[in-house]
Amino acid sequence: MRSQEKRMDLPLLVTTAVLVLFGLLIVYDASVIKGLNDFKDNLYYIRQQLVWMAIGVFSLIFFTRFNYRKFKFLAVPLLVCSLLLLVAVFIPGLGVSGGGAHRWLRFGNVTIQPAEIIKLTGVIYLAVLFEKKIRAVPFLMLVAGITFITAVLQKDLGSSAVFVFTSFAIYFASGGPLWHFVLTIPVGIAAAAALVLTSGYRSKRILAFLDPFSDPQGYTYHILQVLIALGSGGLFGLGLGHSRQKFAYIPEAHTDSIFAIIGEELGFMGGIFVVVLFAILLIRGFRIAQNAEDNFGKILGLGLTSWLGIQAIINLSSMTSLLPLTGVPLPFISYGGSALVANLTAVGILLNISKQTMQ
Repeated sequence: MRSQEKRMDLPLLVTTAVLVLFGLLIVYDASVIKGLNDFKDNLYYIRQQLVWMAIGVFSLIFFTRFNYRKFKFLAVPLLVCSLLLLVAVFIPGLGVSGGGAHRWLRFGNVTIQPAEIIKLTGVIYLAVLFEKKIRAVPFLMLVAGITFITAVLQKDLGSSAVFVFTSFAIYFASGGPLWHFVLTIPVGIAAAAALVLTSGYRSKRILAFLDPFSDPQGYTYHILQVLIALGSGGLFGLGLGHSRQKFAYIPEAHTDSIFAIIGEELGFMGGIFVVVLFAILLIRGFRIAQNAEDNFGKILGLGLTSWLGIQAIINLSSMTSLLPLTGVPLPFISYGGSALVANLTAVGILLNISKQTMQ
């Protein structure tokens, strides 16, 4: 049957809009003190985020109208460009390092994080790769290569974990044999153990996960402050704008740790509100993938939705001490331009797929 143009998935669009607007509110709230400390400007971070939001909304609108099937011809060039950006962070004068990690590129006053871009282009490439059949060798080469760059060279294990889990979700949903999954378990455990044991700060994060109270002024400080924020929020929170932990107690309160501020100010109910929004987004995304008229659309929709869901789960789990702390932003909510634009672009592609379904 021929496809017919339908209205885009409005529940997905509305949910995304609520997440982004809620994120702007919390970024402003959580970044006021840091803006004053860093730039003598309490509006610095929210102004930056508003600019990136505008770019992201433009990208969402563009890709809502951009036929997703054209990605079949663009997947390889997009992936190659993303890989070049990923290794460009090691070029002196272009790459920006922080905390011993090399994860950012600076072009004038603009800073981007290529690891956020490779998540998007990687999903597109894998959808093309698996459209007709499973191709294990190029899949493993891509996953191993990007994991080496992000986890080992850039010291960004969080982004690496998101990419690996998303890639394997696409692989097995596309028909990958179950025995491949069984084989990857010991390999994955061994690789993770090697990355942890060969890195002092990663080992300390594991120890902090196992006992958050063992070194409150040292390596468990971050997670302990997060737990204090969540615990002090109670059922309904201290009230919007009344966080105490944002006064330089929680590191990265406006980025990776923003959920702690949500829990402190809006309480358990505020946290549930965020979880429900992501649940709706995932349900709509998977439904779009299920109803796509071609295999490419199904895999692409599933991959984009899995990526957003996995990243949200990893962030929320690390904030609630269900997983060790990772430097992974909360989609649509955390401060960060590269992530926000990439997330909104993914939603734009999903909306385009939703407009072209079987009748």
